Amino acid sequence: MKVKFISLASGSSGNCYYLGTETYGILIDAGIGIRTIKKTLKDYNILMDSIRAVFITHDHADHIKAVGNLGEKMNIPIYTTARIHAGINRSYCMMEKLSSSVRYLEKQEPMILEDFRIESFEVPHDGTDNVGYCIEIDGKVFSFLTDLGEITPTAAHYISKAHYLILEANYDEEMLKMGAYPKYLKERISSKTGHMSNSDTAEFLAEHITEHLRYIWLCHLSKDNNHPELAYKTVEWKLKSKGVIVGKDVQLLALKRNTPSELYVFE
Repeated sequence: MKVKFISLASGSSGNCYYLGTETYGILIDAGIGIRTIKKTLKDYNILMDSIRAVFITHDHADHIKAVGNLGEKMNIPIYTTARIHAGINRSYCMMEKLSSSVRYLEKQEPMILEDFRIESFEVPHDGTDNVGYCIEIDGKVFSFLTDLGEITPTAAHYISKAHYLILEANYDEEMLKMGAYPKYLKERISSKTGHMSNSDTAEFLAEHITEHLRYIWLCHLSKDNNHPELAYKTVEWKLKSKGVIVGKDVQLLALKRNTPSELYVFE
């Protein structure tokens, strides 16, 4: 079975990912405009009516902007925890509240959606409630951890299962420290319920990389406190210090904030 992955957008301004087969797929988060989602999928010859469901990680605007449209206007089921659903409908960005499209998930209770086995799990962040997703399809395991302040034992468990890992590298510590953000925001970002720095992510991967991990995509890069090349180099250097060679032992990519990635196809 061919499995397709696209990052439609990944950054502090909006996040949305597609994972699918040759005939249907799902979205993880929908924090960009509905027209952008439709156009990007169309550019890759993916029909909107082939989207079976949307899975939401938390209720911050950069992850939910289009869910009202997808859920209520297009009748696509929106899956997440009860607390995240409550947070979504309280959000200022929700012009179209969710009702008929609401579907509930319990953390660490797997669900089956056609060929997908999908399991949500707790991650530390400052949304109303926060999850990552571990998704298995045709023996391939994708783990999505897009916003988290630290890698807990639970998060580490799901990272260790992944063949394909989407993991946050939000900020460069020096750029955040020297940047123009107010003190409270800098403290929020660098807290245990904020975001992962490039060096946090690099250190963890270097110490815990598995032989079955094939791809790492660095996601949710900050517009003001990071650069794709900097995130990439920080992780590449740390992996190299442990004898792991990017391009040979594992593939590493820093996802773009506002433009889609290439279409990745895995068999």
